[in-house]
Amino acid sequence: MRSIFLLICGCLCTISICAQAQQQPNPQYQLKTTFNPVQYKNFYLLTLLQQDQRVKQAIKNDPELSTLFKNKTLKIADALKSCATGIACFAAAFKFTEDEIAAVSVRLGQISKQDAALNALVNNDIIPSGCYALYGHFKPEEMLAKAWAQDAKAINHTIAVYVEGAKANYPKIDSIGFNVKDKSYPELVNTNALLSLNTVNSLFFEPAMQFALIALEINERKDAGDYEPMMTTVNKASLSAIKKTNFSKYKYSLILVPGEGPEEQDTELSAGGMLRCRLAAAQYKNGMAPFIMVSGGRVHPYKTKYSEAYEMKRFLMNTLQIPESVIIMEPHARHTTTNLRNAARIMFRYGIPMDQAALTVTVNSQSRYISEVMPQRCIKELGYEPYRIGKRLSDTALEFFPNVMSLQIDFDEPMDP
Repeated sequence: MRSIFLLICGCLCTISICAQAQQQPNPQYQLKTTFNPVQYKNFYLLTLLQQDQRVKQAIKNDPELSTLFKNKTLKIADALKSCATGIACFAAAFKFTEDEIAAVSVRLGQISKQDAALNALVNNDIIPSGCYALYGHFKPEEMLAKAWAQDAKAINHTIAVYVEGAKANYPKIDSIGFNVKDKSYPELVNTNALLSLNTVNSLFFEPAMQFALIALEINERKDAGDYEPMMTTVNKASLSAIKKTNFSKYKYSLILVPGEGPEEQDTELSAGGMLRCRLAAAQYKNGMAPFIMVSGGRVHPYKTKYSEAYEMKRFLMNTLQIPESVIIMEPHARHTTTNLRNAARIMFRYGIPMDQAALTVTVNSQSRYISEVMPQRCIKELGYEPYRIGKRLSDTALEFFPNVMSLQIDFDEPMDP
């Protein structure tokens, strides 16, 4: 399912190149956040529908969508009575069917043509956010429908993996935290279903979204929210420095350090992570760029409590004496593909020049992987290339140019969407 979806997205991305001038994300756009960053980072459209009161009312009052809400509520209530220990039974009550997704897509498109508030939401939030950039060449009402379908698939995927125990894209690091065959597990799912039904909901998608979010919570898989809001926490000092920096004085905008997670549970920072930091520090001290970005989440080993980016930042500051204002943390990437993608996202959001080359510094094997293998892997897994390769400076240093398409949300990676 994932490969088919991304193949389609890849084709759309290629088609959209000619029309992107009309639908470019806006660097000044500020994401509409909630108290739960896991929600808005995975389900941005649904978050917008909740927050805009005029849109919320229009959806709540729509006969077709309100009927869907009632039917889903009745289905969930019936599941609580009849599913007993059937995990798949509970999941089916919450997940959206293909017919439901298609029907909502059509209806939202119709409403947006009649409702000025919903149409404005597309033009003022969805397009400038870049979160659905793969659909940027579509008409506004079609883009809205595509964004909804993506969020619905994201809910279904989260429920499949973190409730039903389906195979994650990377099972060794991202799989469910429970034995779904354990006798006590159905009670957890039942309680989640009860809470998701009893939450004050009024929109057709809210019970399912709540069920998916609670599933991530009890699996201790809220990694997408780590250190958020970063602009006012771990990256506050560097963001302030970025605003005062004349990037034209430097050959590169920043130095990106992809992490390497340790395999031992009690190891804070791997030997590879230390060496990569030293490589980056040397480039910084040679005046190659004004900032160092450290990239890597809580990945290795399974359910580690240590964040690669945070530990690399500490090493740079405490051991290598690099000022905090120089270091930009990217603490969410779980794979090399998203090291580069997430770097591009932060560069765009923080106002770092996107047309200036950046430098990635790492060990020779990973550097070669980034330049020779990863572009094809990115197309397969993400649907686009999040960067363009520049010149190779050495075995360990490589130029890259970030791609604004990286703002696109990845629907089947809930810990790093």
